[in-house]
Amino acid sequence: MNNVKYWREQRNLTQSELAEKSGVSLRTIQRIEAGSPLKGFTLNAISKTLETNPENLLDKETENIERAKTINFSALAALVIPFGGIIFPWFLTSKTKDSLNKNLGKKIVEVQIILAFFQSISLIICPFVQKEFLIRKPIFIYLLLAFLMMKLLIVAINGISLNKTNKLRIALKNSFL
Repeated sequence: MNNVKYWREQRNLTQSELAEKSGVSLRTIQRIEAGSPLKGFTLNAISKTLETNPENLLDKETENIERAKTINFSALAALVIPFGGIIFPWFLTSKTKDSLNKNLGKKIVEVQIILAFFQSISLIICPFVQKEFLIRKPIFIYLLLAFLMMKLLIVAINGISLNKTNKLRIALKNSFL
């Protein structure tokens, strides 16, 4: 994000006037004020026209991770809907325009994919193991509950970490998405 609109209004300029004085197209000014990144020639031309340092036009590193918190919370759908912990976070991530939140969303989805994979394999193998070792207890249910609790715990830990440090505590080191 940027502060072009703020500085333009401080100088009592319209978007058209700023475009004309800076040599940047009106459509570019509109895009920048709507949230497109500001860099290079455009950044320098607009900062010169607004008589301010280029750094003043860019937001400080205030990271808004509210979307990542929503994506993380949506992974709880796995507690009710099979593969909901992948589907809902992936949908929200794909609709996210902010690169920070998109990257955090991808990391959340990756963890959910790994969990769903191991859960599926475990639950498929479970009846065979139970039959082979003549286990009478319903280990299928125990496994299912264990994976659901693990997913709940991961979402809680990542949610707390996002609130405190704006980072995920549980994420893969190597990304595959």
